[in-house]
Amino acid sequence: MIDFKYDKLLSIKTTGEREVSPSQVHYHPYEPTPYAALDQLFSRYKLSADDCLVDMGCGKGRVPFYVNHHFQASAVGIEMNPALYEDALKNKASYSKKARRRKGTVGFHCVLAQEYDIRSQDNVFFFFNPFSVQIFMTVVQHIMESGEKHPRKIELILYYPSNEYLYYLMNHTQFQLVEEVRLDYLYERNDNERILIFRMT
Repeated sequence: MIDFKYDKLLSIKTTGEREVSPSQVHYHPYEPTPYAALDQLFSRYKLSADDCLVDMGCGKGRVPFYVNHHFQASAVGIEMNPALYEDALKNKASYSKKARRRKGTVGFHCVLAQEYDIRSQDNVFFFFNPFSVQIFMTVVQHIMESGEKHPRKIELILYYPSNEYLYYLMNHTQFQLVEEVRLDYLYERNDNERILIFRMT
């Protein structure tokens, strides 16, 4: 399904571009995760209504709305840019009118990812290269600390993962790679077109 048609289904607007000039070099420009990638990922990776996914660098909120729509799972979007955050809130208002009977909640926080206070119910974390590896390391450290304080199954989902992210996870954390999803027709031309799932052990 073409992205703008999927947006229409969810009563949201996440396609197109918004000029975003991050105030720091550690943050990457806004780019929504393609719906085709989400469809392929979640055809194999299932969530339940008990899960809570946190999208680090959520932009206009595409991933949280997708997850709630398909699984009735709760989802939280973390976005540092005020303009994108406002777009996400507008999308939430529109989506909520259509999804009144759905279980789970969708929420957004305008905060730096490394300053987000991870809750005990947060157990799946989604990353589409939103920031530098230095910030990623800090965020993952906070996730591991939360897992030690409130033991639970914790998984990370990385779309288009950078080598720096992978090196850190595989050599300096308690996370192990459990699944790789290679995106149809794209991976053969670009081996970054994949989604990796890591689980905290």
